[in-house]
Amino acid sequence: MTFDKPVPGGPCWAELGTSDLEGAKRFYTDLFGWRPETDPREEAGGYTMARLGDAAVAALSPLYQESQPVAWNVSFAVPDADAAARKVEEAGGTIVLGPMDVFDAGRFAVAFDPTGAAFQLWQARAFPGAGLFNAPGSLGWVELATRETDRARDFYTTVFGWSVNASEWYTQWGLGGEDFGGMADMGDRFPPEVPPHWMPYFAVEDVDATAQVAVGAGGQVVVEPATVPDGPRIAVLRDPQGATFGVHRAGDEG
Repeated sequence: MTFDKPVPGGPCWAELGTSDLEGAKRFYTDLFGWRPETDPREEAGGYTMARLGDAAVAALSPLYQESQPVAWNVSFAVPDADAAARKVEEAGGTIVLGPMDVFDAGRFAVAFDPTGAAFQLWQARAFPGAGLFNAPGSLGWVELATRETDRARDFYTTVFGWSVNASEWYTQWGLGGEDFGGMADMGDRFPPEVPPHWMPYFAVEDVDATAQVAVGAGGQVVVEPATVPDGPRIAVLRDPQGATFGVHRAGDEG
């Protein structure tokens, strides 16, 4: 991802829904050096902003309903959440929450694409989204894993106007000539019970060292550090509560 700020149609935020907020705060502080700040307002429900310096880079929150899985969620910037929600439904997706206002920060909705992957729409007001991209500890790439790649391609290009750069093994999403994410065919690499999903990748200075820190902090390595041919060095990790996310070496192109 080469964006340095949220752009319409692009990823603008990543937030974790977790079963152990305090444990997640400790883990990601150890891993990325984040400074968590929990909103003290009762109506905020424990929503916690993670910062690097003064920049907001991600959020951590408790699970708000029993059916909500422990997982990272990716939000995409839209100029009008209501119009985007209608486009999602017209393209075959489903809106499961919202659109609704979040204080004066913005307006958001939670959606599922036609293949079953959840994502969020964010219409910025006071809060534009992440204040830092691609630097160590911040969002650098987003990836969709799905079993219906053709259907997903049609949906996202219709809803967001993304460009598609596809090879035999991988599809990259782009906006304005800049790639920001990709799509992987789940095939038989995932157990059947694992649903389609979006996963954030965070930039780090050293992928191998980060994987070691994750294990030492109670996490797991799901995909061992490796260098993608003609691509970045990456690893996929799981936090102690079970949320999966990726890391890639800062400065490497996706």
